[in-house]
Amino acid sequence: MANYFDNRLRRAWEFGPTLVHLSVAGLLLWTWPVGREPAWPLPPDLARQFGWAFAALGIWRAWEGWRIVSYRRRLRRLPRFSAAARYLPWSQQGLYLGRGFEWGQHHVQRLVEARDPKVRRLLEPGRLYRLARQFERTSERASEATHWLRWLRDGTQAQRWWNPVRPLPDVGGDGLLHGVGLEDEHPLWMNLKARQGHMLVLGTTGVGKTRLAELLVTQDIRRGDCVIVIDPKGDLDLLFRMWAEAVRADKLDKLHIVHLGFPEISERYNPTGRFNRITEVATRIANQLPGEGNSAAFREFAWRFVNTVSRALVALGGKPDYRAIPRYVTDVDPLLIDYFEHWLDRNAPADWRTTVTQAERDPEWAKRLPRQHQGRDRHAAALVWYYREHGYYDDVCEGLKGIFDHDKSHYDKLTGNLLPLMQKLTTGKVGQLLAPNYGDAADKRPILEWDKVIRGQEIVYVGLDALTDSEVADAVGATMLADLTSMAGHLYKHGAFGGLPTVSGNRQTPPIVNLHTDELSRIVGPEYVPLLNMARGAGFRVTSYTQSKKDLEAGLGSVAKAGQLLDNWNNIIAMRVRTEETAKLITDQLVSARVFTRIDESRETDNNDPSNPVDFQAQNATRVSEQPKAELLSPADLIRLPVGQAFAMIDGGRLYKVRLPMAERDPLEPKGLKDIGARLRERWGTAA
Repeated sequence: MANYFDNRLRRAWEFGPTLVHLSVAGLLLWTWPVGREPAWPLPPDLARQFGWAFAALGIWRAWEGWRIVSYRRRLRRLPRFSAAARYLPWSQQGLYLGRGFEWGQHHVQRLVEARDPKVRRLLEPGRLYRLARQFERTSERASEATHWLRWLRDGTQAQRWWNPVRPLPDVGGDGLLHGVGLEDEHPLWMNLKARQGHMLVLGTTGVGKTRLAELLVTQDIRRGDCVIVIDPKGDLDLLFRMWAEAVRADKLDKLHIVHLGFPEISERYNPTGRFNRITEVATRIANQLPGEGNSAAFREFAWRFVNTVSRALVALGGKPDYRAIPRYVTDVDPLLIDYFEHWLDRNAPADWRTTVTQAERDPEWAKRLPRQHQGRDRHAAALVWYYREHGYYDDVCEGLKGIFDHDKSHYDKLTGNLLPLMQKLTTGKVGQLLAPNYGDAADKRPILEWDKVIRGQEIVYVGLDALTDSEVADAVGATMLADLTSMAGHLYKHGAFGGLPTVSGNRQTPPIVNLHTDELSRIVGPEYVPLLNMARGAGFRVTSYTQSKKDLEAGLGSVAKAGQLLDNWNNIIAMRVRTEETAKLITDQLVSARVFTRIDESRETDNNDPSNPVDFQAQNATRVSEQPKAELLSPADLIRLPVGQAFAMIDGGRLYKVRLPMAERDPLEPKGLKDIGARLRERWGTAA
């Protein structure tokens, strides 16, 4: 039976025999001094031998008792685990996750024993601890006026080793989950090659996801990789942490900040300025529009109009951006005139301008204009007439002509969803960030370019300020992910240096790009699936942070698409979650365990035969029951995890229990946004 159970959740009876053994050893060894009469009727040499034997036995029993006491103590309170930022481990071969151990069947067995109501009193805080907490509550106001009460209250609350009643850490959850394996705990590393399969971090609000992100981002920066962090909340603590690590790695000049909430410290970014195919521009914008039910048809019309405008702008040597697209979608006449003149100059006879001018001045020609052309720009109408009359054909001209021919009222209905979104993206200072004026020499803020960032293995922090305007944050985040997906496709085909060979003649391999996306539900979209399942070959390692499985379903609008996305994360770290469905993303993938329970039985049998001298029979027994297919980890365990702790399924499905180090203040962190702004303006060469 001892092989089945741990047997450490009991009173430490070993200390009684320890006292006896050490006492006997002391008496026997008392015969050592020369000239002293022997205290025992034994030869001195034999007495010393027996004395040392009893001393060794006493020490052994004391060690056994201490194992029991320390095990119970670890179950009640985990030792503090913190680390200064400059001492955080990192490696070129592994990713440090904290301290932990591989979760196995013997940990499940210990957990079952620790949750037995019979041993609950051994694991609960003692009476002295409860009295200390009661004293703190009752003396809270009195201590403000009484010096000695305040001193005593501060003493009971002190987190010091000498305080036997110090408060338990305010992390909630069930500390038994880590306490049962604390003696097996060691620094936990994940192989960097396994990270190529991407990583999903699950956890509800306030359980340490951002702190885990800081730990992972810190190591990525120290390895010299390209690091991109997209943070919908715009967490300043995470930004300050990245700033400190950039200083420590001597890469502050390679840190780029795009923050919609603080335009004064932000670089500019054109979400539609870089593409492999021109159709990507329309896709990035149209994907932000509703696509359910009848809205799908309106989104297709919006895609068509945006694609036409984008193609015309690029053909004229411009760049599509968030200002130009809504301007020409609303009033296509100026763009039509510019493009038609550009095209006709190359494809029509030299006198085409004379013919168009004559038509414009002809009153009879104006009367013959179609109804939808009445009231439109006369020159634009003449260009369309000339193009149609001569039977010319060009894809872009046809698209612009189609918009021009559209009934104005019906056209406004088709673009009714597109224009409000574009206006939100181009209003105020945010519009200056997302639609940069490339010709404005007075604006010294750099314009973020992904190819430059990746080639230089630089660092980017993107804060979307979703608490202020969630719709703008969602649109910018999703468009940025689409831009990165396009960039990954370019890297996969051509590499970071356009396929150029090195000096040695070998082709350049893509640099490693560590992409961290927090609050994934805010920015996830159709472009995220190819980013996960095909960007590995382009050097992308994606770490995604979200709260639940439902977030993915809501963000993608489909349970099937969410399942497709989940199949592309080979590594999962689950912190405390709130739903059983989310917890089952890990628990359903685990093998079963064998769990044993002890059942005490007591029987009594009466004898009614008056001729038998035995009146009754009593029997006491302990039976061992086996549960062969118990859960190695239950969803309830993930729901009850303390803050800062997690279960990690990494390295091909191996399950680890891990806890994160408590972060300490980094002296290299900036004092505030003013400090960051001053350093950035100095770098950009602008006035304070």
